[in-house]
Formats: sequence, structure tokens, C-alpha cells
Amino acid sequence: MEDTTKKIRDFKLTAFFLKNKTTTFILTLLIIITGLMAYINMPKELFPEVTFPYIMVETVYPGNAPADIENLITRPIEKEIDGIKGIKTIRSTSMQNVSVISIEFTFETDLQKALNDVKDAVDKAKIDLPGDLEQDPSVKDIDLSEFPIINVNLYGDFSLDELKRYADKLEDKFETISEISKVNIQGINDKEIQINVDYPKMEARKISFYDIQNAIMQENISLSAGNIKQDGILRTIRIDGEFKSVDNIRNIIVKHEKGNIVYLSDIAEIKETYADPNSITRLNGKPVLSLQIIKKSGKNLLSASKQIYQIIDDARAEHLIPSNLHIVTTNDQSDSINKQLNNLENSMIISILFVVLILFLFLGLRNALFVALAIPLSMFSSFAILGWMGEKINMIVLFALILALGMLVDNSIVIVENIHRWLSRGYTKRQAARYATAEVAVPIIASTATTLAAFLPLLFWQSIMGRFMHLIPVVLIIVLSSSLFVALAIVPVFSEIFIKQKNGKKKTNKRKSLIIAGSLVIISIPFYITGIYGFANLLSIVVIFILLGIFSTLAYNFR
Repeated sequence: MEDTTKKIRDFKLTAFFLKNKTTTFILTLLIIITGLMAYINMPKELFPEVTFPYIMVETVYPGNAPADIENLITRPIEKEIDGIKGIKTIRSTSMQNVSVISIEFTFETDLQKALNDVKDAVDKAKIDLPGDLEQDPSVKDIDLSEFPIINVNLYGDFSLDELKRYADKLEDKFETISEISKVNIQGINDKEIQINVDYPKMEARKISFYDIQNAIMQENISLSAGNIKQDGILRTIRIDGEFKSVDNIRNIIVKHEKGNIVYLSDIAEIKETYADPNSITRLNGKPVLSLQIIKKSGKNLLSASKQIYQIIDDARAEHLIPSNLHIVTTNDQSDSINKQLNNLENSMIISILFVVLILFLFLGLRNALFVALAIPLSMFSSFAILGWMGEKINMIVLFALILALGMLVDNSIVIVENIHRWLSRGYTKRQAARYATAEVAVPIIASTATTLAAFLPLLFWQSIMGRFMHLIPVVLIIVLSSSLFVALAIVPVFSEIFIKQKNGKKKTNKRKSLIIAGSLVIISIPFYITGIYGFANLLSIVVIFILLGIFSTLAYNFR
């Protein structure tokens, strides 16, 4: 035995944790707590947010053919844009009445800085653009995160003005949520003042449209009238001449000639109304006022949705909105995200069960539990690291974890089986754990490194799809590295303490175990009914382990 042990190179990481068992248990508990807290607090989303490195410049110039649009609009703007750093390609389309320029930047480019550079370039190009453009060129980026996460629809026996007032109150409340970027109100248009002139009356009084326009502009003005010193204090005098009501507009003097005064109301009908609708919002065939709530990029959608519902409940309780105002939420993204994530979580739990079952069939229950220890510890470590990196829980992350499930236990299987081999040769549990791990440490490190090397190139996948899928190699590298650490540091400690050598027949209280299993099944039923599947599945796992333990004992005694 002495000759054999002298040939074994000690693995310092394993030796350290075997000498410091208390530290190992504290570290295990810390991994579980930090990982669980990270998973709870990490933002949840269905798919990763991908920044598209594109900026669009759109210019409208009505009444011009594509050739004129290209010469007068597109080329001057392209000339200024071409010198911006980080541009990959520039594509332009000159159509009837409109010019569209698409600028693609490299992924390393700061898109916000690029947006500002493009705006500056377009401003420089304005001197070369036609002077009769009705509006300046529009510069905008493509942000797919700017989408409504929920629509809050208001309807009832109220006028549009009343609905708008209640919508404004809710809008102010929603915008106080830290995760919310902005709230758009749909279904009602801005108010406007319509001046419908009577052309024959204008001709009879020899008044032109320019006279009306000039009169309105001159009356709707606030001016500074200088300063006045009063009681030793210098005060500023301001003349407030802006319109306060429709009557102010009606009483505008358009023409004053030879004692004849012509008011605007004499030649036109002035009324306050709403602008022509550019969108129609309906729910179940009824007109509604809809608040489209948009979250900030990178924020927790589920937390934002929960706070939105809480604000609606509080608004009713505080009588901020009347009780007979109907509020219906639609397009709630949190519902689909919750369902998808729950499905993936349940799939992950089922996958863990199958992995443990396979381990049980080949290794026995006790060894299967030692090996399966690598699964939760590796996952909790991954959640803690991903949370520290600022990542979010989404479909890609969970899919990568499911993909790695079978590989997480590979290293632990080798170590636990080698520990048993050393125990069979007469070594103590401490010696077996230490020497067995040291013997296979380098091979399993090399095996894990070759697996990680296969995923490493995916980190440098430079495309939209690469950015979308980049979390798969990141998660796999983190979780497999964590499983290697667990196998080399934690599994040997648990094996030394809890592993048992075969020594005679096992005894078990089957009746007591069956009563406990049956009780847990009964307890899990209400949780399944109420939809608390996570806790119910956990109880089911415990029941399966108890039954497997009974079965393994019977099989062992039968042999």
C-alpha cells in the first residue's frame, strides 16, 4: 500500500477541501443561497435582447421622381455619412417622394455614439439639401426592445375627455415604475382648433388667407415688457398674450379699416375638436382607450407587469378612477414568458429525474445522490455567475442548461467510482477520496477542457444570429467549469463522510418509508391543483428517491 500511495501525485485542491470540511459545507450552502437568490432576482424574458447595428435615415420630399430624390437628397447625405467610423455597409433606396438610407455598423461600435454621429452628419448635409423640404430628415435606430409589454384598455359610459383624464392619471403612475420607459395612449387623438373659413365672406371683405394667418400669429404671442423697480426689487414684466380659450381666437381682429372691424368669427367657424384619427383601438367591437406600456431595455419584465397590476388595484382602492370604469389588460407578455419558463423549468426537473434514474440503475441510490450533487450545485453556481455578469434568465439560458445536464455528472461519476475502487483495495474513506480524486484529476480536467474547446469558437460568432445564440456557449462553459470544480472539491468531501462500504445485509423500515412517501404524495396534490408546480415537483422527487431507496435495499438483500 505504501508503494502505491507514493506513486500517486496529490491534488492540492481536493486535499485542501478534505482538510477543511467545515469550509466545504459553508461553501456548498453559500453556493445554494447565492444561486437561488440570483435566479429569483435575475430579470426574466422570453428571448435575449439583441441590438441591431442599423441606423435609418429617411427623408420625405413630395412631388419628386426617384432620380431627383437620388441627386438632391440621397447623395448629399451619403457624402457626409461616409466618413463616420465603424460603418460596415451603406445601402440607399431612392423612391418616389422619399429617400431611405440604411447604415450597418460593426458589432463593436457604440450604437448610441454612432446615432449621434449620423445625426451630426445629416445636420451638416442640410445646407446641400433643397430649401423647400417640409420636414428635416428622420434619423432613428432599430430597437426591438421598444415594444409594449402590456396594453391597459379603458372603456365605459364616459366621454372621451373623461377617459383621457383617467388615462393620464394612470400614465403618471405607470411611469413611476423604474422598469418602464414610456407609456403611449392610443385610441384618442390630440385636440386641435379648427378654423373653417367662409370663402365668400372673405372675398366680400377683401381678406386673404395670409391676413388670417398673420392676425393669429400676432395675437398668440407672449412678450417681455422690460423691467420695473418696485420696493427696491427689480421685477421683470411679461405680457401674456397666448390664447387661453376658443373665445380668444374668435375675437381676433382680422381687419380694421375706416371704423369697420372684422372679427375672425365673422368670416369663419372656430371650434375645438380632435384631430383626424390615424389609428382605431377597439376591444370586442367596442371603442377603448388603450395605454401601451413599454419597458426599458434590460429590465425585469415580470416585475414590471406585477407592479402594473398593483397600481391598477391601488388606483381603484384610492378612488383615483371610478369603480364603473372597466379596465381590461391585453397582450400581457408576462403570461407567455411565465408559461414558457415554467415549461422549461419542468422539463429541466424531469431531465434531472431521468439522469438520477439512470445513475441509480448503474451506481445505486447512495452513489447516484453523490454524483447528482453536481447538478444543482453547478446550476446554482452558474446562476450566481450569470447574475454577476448582468445576464437575464431566458429560453436560451434554460435550453443551454438542459443541454448540459447529461455532461454535468460525467466527472463526478468517474471520481465516485474510483473512490469505490480504492476502498475495495483496503484504504480508509479519507485516503480513498484523496488518492482516487488525485489519480483521475488531470484526465477529467483534460476531458472537460476538450468539451469547452468545442464551444469556445461560438463566442466569436459575429452576426445577428451569433449575438442571439451567444448565451449557449457562455452558459455551457460556466456550468461545465462549475461541475468540474464540484467534482474535484465538493464531491470527495461528501463521499468521505457519507459513503458506505458493503458490509452485510441492509435493513430498512419499509412500512415507515412507504407512509412517508404516501404522505408526501397527498401533500403535493393541492400544490399541483393550485398551480405551484415547482414545490409539487420537488415533493415528487423526494418520493421517487424514497421508493428508489426501498427498491435498492430489496435488490441488495435479494442478491
